[in-house]
Amino acid sequence: MIYRIAADSILLLHLAFTLFTVLGGLLILRRPSLLWSHLAVVLWGVVIEWADWVCPLTPLENFLRERGGEAGYARGFVEHYVALLLYPENLTIELRYLLGLGLVVANLIIYGYVFLARRQPRS
Repeated sequence: MIYRIAADSILLLHLAFTLFTVLGGLLILRRPSLLWSHLAVVLWGVVIEWADWVCPLTPLENFLRERGGEAGYARGFVEHYVALLLYPENLTIELRYLLGLGLVVANLIIYGYVFLARRQPRS
């Protein structure tokens, strides 16, 4: 039971990390101090995708699931819905490059908006 809870926690952490990587630039409007942290996370996300590496959270989660006697994501909301977002089937190297490029483009758009909004005089 404890291993399943730990594995689910890692999966949720992985999802939160992924969401922060993709959309964290929007937080810069409210918390400019997150700028460098977010840029580091984006760099990590792009490197993971383009280098065809595995995020260390994935083997940790799988290890915990195996220790808990689980075979995969067959049951429950977290395993069924969140795992499909983080671990899509047939993830080719071309798709990884597109995902990495999409991450860069999305964050360039977000940062462009953030910096333009900062330059606008407040009324």
